[in-house]
Amino acid sequence: MSNKGKKIFLALSIIVPMIIYCYIYYKPIIQNAPFRKNDFVSMQFSWGVKDTLENHYNSVTGDYQYVNAQDSTVKKQVFLKSDDILFMHSKANEIGLWNFPDTIGKKSAKSMAVPRYDMTFNYKEKSKHVVLYGDFDGNPKLLDAAVQMRKVIEETINQAEKRSGK
Repeated sequence: MSNKGKKIFLALSIIVPMIIYCYIYYKPIIQNAPFRKNDFVSMQFSWGVKDTLENHYNSVTGDYQYVNAQDSTVKKQVFLKSDDILFMHSKANEIGLWNFPDTIGKKSAKSMAVPRYDMTFNYKEKSKHVVLYGDFDGNPKLLDAAVQMRKVIEETINQAEKRSGK
């Protein structure tokens, strides 16, 4: 076999199968990545004690309702800027929100007195909904990540509220 023939045989037996393998392996990973910033539609965040989540925010309508320190309900219109959405989306990617289980903790008699947080991110093709119970005693890394995501959402909404000045 000539030198040129050996090189062609080597390319066909190693490089071509590697390219085919990469295509087969990475194609589903790339296709199953629906959580892109450009596909972001809306975000809802609700929190409260027991089953009544009297505090909530909806990014589509800008409805922001919460109970303040004087136990009175405050209703406002607060809209997020595209920078806020980009920040929350990048933090969700960094924290790994898309890999969280749908429920962190479990509803029990004890959880009737602890806070509950509902986070929903809606995209064109998919949504991610996570419920976090305040009395979660499982994996501490998962709890830390979920609490960090909750804080990011709260801070972003609070900053948008301050900007609106209403």
